[in-house]
Amino acid sequence: MVKKLIYVVEDEKHIQELIAFNLIENGYDVKCFDNGETMFDECHTTKPDLFILDIMLPGIDGFEICRKIKENPFLKKTPIIMLTAKNDEFNKVLGLELGAEDYITKPFSVREFVARVKVVFRRQAESREIVPEVIKVGKITIDVARREVYKDNTLIDLTLKEFELLKLLVLNKGMVMSRELLLEKVWGFDYYGETRTVDVHIRYLRQKIEDDDNAPAYIETVRGVGYRFSDKGDKE
Repeated sequence: MVKKLIYVVEDEKHIQELIAFNLIENGYDVKCFDNGETMFDECHTTKPDLFILDIMLPGIDGFEICRKIKENPFLKKTPIIMLTAKNDEFNKVLGLELGAEDYITKPFSVREFVARVKVVFRRQAESREIVPEVIKVGKITIDVARREVYKDNTLIDLTLKEFELLKLLVLNKGMVMSRELLLEKVWGFDYYGETRTVDVHIRYLRQKIEDDDNAPAYIETVRGVGYRFSDKGDKE
């Protein structure tokens, strides 16, 4: 079986070595880079299966690297894990808003780090195993097999987590889903205390699928609990 290739952009050598050793021990191929420029040069010839990006880097920082990846048609579907010593909410939210699938702060547990990498790949595998299916709700069409979403027949560009979140809400249409449940189902591990992650993704999802994200017709907020995909979408 072909090994998954992971690009690690981290300028601290001892952290590079720690990450690389443990990922290799778990069956992955790893290439490490000290900066984003060198990493992008490598991407011209080889596309990785996952990016792990430190934020504080020489040259372009991790946020800018993340932005450039998501703007690149060749790379934009590749998942990203942000890695940094910064643990304030602003930096976490910014990383998620730019399209990162996860955010890990230093110092980190190696076992948890590897577990989160495995979650990213497991989610990808599960999405590929889904029987081809098209779901239509109001103006929204979800092609589950192709992982594509259309509004009024116009393709909407969603991140991996945005797509998984929308799909989960639609498949449970009319049911109230708590933030904790959405975290468990979409992110695949316990994000205790990080329910802001769901709120950030919901906000950006609304901006992409709603006619007016300030008065959403599809994704309703259930105060104090979570969210619900509304049956009103069928009547549009």
